[in-house]
Amino acid sequence: MSKIVIDARESGTSTGRYVDKLIEYLHKLQPEHSIILLARAERLKYLSRIAPSFVVFETPFKEFTLEEQIGLFKQINTCEADLVHFPMVQQPVLYRGHVVTTMQDLTTLRFRNPTKNPVVFWAKQRVYAWVNKRVAHKSVAIITPTEFVRQDVAHYTHINPSKITVTHEAADTIQDEMEPLPDLVGKQFIMYVGRPTPHKNLDRLIQAFELLQRDRPELVLAMAGKKDAMYDLVAEKARQRGVTNLLFTGFVSDGQLKWMYQNTRAYVFPSLSEGFGLPGLEAQQHGAPLACSTATCLPEVHGDSAHYFDPLDIEDMAAKIGEVVDDPILRADLIERGYKQAAGYSWQRMAEQTLAVYETALSLQKR
Repeated sequence: MSKIVIDARESGTSTGRYVDKLIEYLHKLQPEHSIILLARAERLKYLSRIAPSFVVFETPFKEFTLEEQIGLFKQINTCEADLVHFPMVQQPVLYRGHVVTTMQDLTTLRFRNPTKNPVVFWAKQRVYAWVNKRVAHKSVAIITPTEFVRQDVAHYTHINPSKITVTHEAADTIQDEMEPLPDLVGKQFIMYVGRPTPHKNLDRLIQAFELLQRDRPELVLAMAGKKDAMYDLVAEKARQRGVTNLLFTGFVSDGQLKWMYQNTRAYVFPSLSEGFGLPGLEAQQHGAPLACSTATCLPEVHGDSAHYFDPLDIEDMAAKIGEVVDDPILRADLIERGYKQAAGYSWQRMAEQTLAVYETALSLQKR
C-alpha cells in the first residue's frame, strides 16, 4: 500500500473548491492507498467528515512564506510519502520526493494587482515565475484543468506536453431554496459574480453596460462578490464616469445567488484570462444564459453553449450582451444549451482521472 499526501491548505477558500471536491470524490473511489491530508485547523472536522477513511493532519504553514519552505518541507518528510499532490504551484521547492502538481493557470504572472505596492508585487511575480518553472520540471506529473492551460504551461515552462494531464472541473448544484434579492426584485438585470481582479475585465464590462443603457435605461448590472479594496476601486471609477443602475451586492448567500442565476437576463463572463472558469458553468447549471469572453480557455469549456464577444472590444461586448437581453428565443436556446454543457462535466470523473495520474506516478517511482 502506497502512502499519498495531499496538500489541502486551500480547503474552504474560493480557489480551494477544487481540492475539496477532489478529496470528497477520491474518497468515494476507495483507493487502495493510505491518503494523508494536510490542512488548516479550521478545516480538519470538515475534511474528516467528507473523507473519514483518510488521515487528516493540521498544518499551520501559509502559502508563499518562509515557513512553507521550511516547516511544510519538514512535515512532509516526516510523513514518508511515496507521492505528494500539491493542488497549487506554491510548495516547498526543495522537496525532492515524487510530486504531482496541479497548475490551475498562469494568470498571476500576467496581471498586476493595483492595490499592492507595484515594486513589491513585481518582485513577487518574478519569484512566482521561477517557482512555476521549477515546479513544472521537478514534478513527475502535472495536472491542468483545461487543454488551453496544458499548452500554455508546456510553452511557458518548456516541458513536454505529454507530462501534463487535463482533468476538467465541474459545477455544483446549489441545494438551498431560492431567496430573492430585494434590490433586484421586479427589475431587469444582468450579472457578474466573482472577484474584481484586473484580469476579470470589469472596467470594460462597466463601459459596455454604459452603451447598453442608451437603449435600455431600466437595465441593472448586479456585481456580486465580497467587497474589498479592488471592488472599491471599480466602484469609484464607475462613480467618476457617472454610471447609474450599478448594484454592488457584496456577499450573497447561496439561496440569493441561485435566485439571481434564475432571474438574470444574462450572466456576463468578461474575463481576459481563466484556467477553467467555474462561475460561468455554475451560472449555466442554474439556468442563466451566458454571454462570454472568447479569451483563453472559455470557448473550450463552454463550447457552443455561450454567446461570445471579444473581451477587448467594448462595443462588441455590449452588442452581444444586448442580443441576449433582447432576444427571448436566443436566451431560451442558451439556457437549454447551458444545462447540457454543465451536465457534461463531473467531479467524479475528475477524481478518477487524478487517481490514474497517481497510479502512473507511483509506477514510475518503482522503476
